[in-house]
Amino acid sequence: MLRAAAFDVVAVIVFVAAGRRSHDEGGNALVETAKVAAPFLLALGVGWLALRAWRRPEALRTGAGVWLVTVGLGLLLRRTVFDRGTAASFVIVATLVTGALLLGWRAAQLVVARRRGS
Repeated sequence: MLRAAAFDVVAVIVFVAAGRRSHDEGGNALVETAKVAAPFLLALGVGWLALRAWRRPEALRTGAGVWLVTVGLGLLLRRTVFDRGTAASFVIVATLVTGALLLGWRAAQLVVARRRGS
């Protein structure tokens, strides 16, 4: 369970860090990454709690639920609480990239587990 939670946190941070890098944003990288990641990390935590993700943290179904809560609530928090932008292009990229990362590690793990089982 802790490993799965850590993978999800890393997925969100990778999404944010990649976005900051692609936009060549300045400032203290650690502090600025934390500011941008905060609404998504909070939403990730809510998703884990609401979905009781610890029961089946590595399941694709769990990942899909966590992804939807993370991106949906994360964007809402970003806009309302953190007073940051949510341009349509950002919403699209955030949805696709977080989905690929949060579901991607789970899918890769499933493939590895199936290969080991054969």
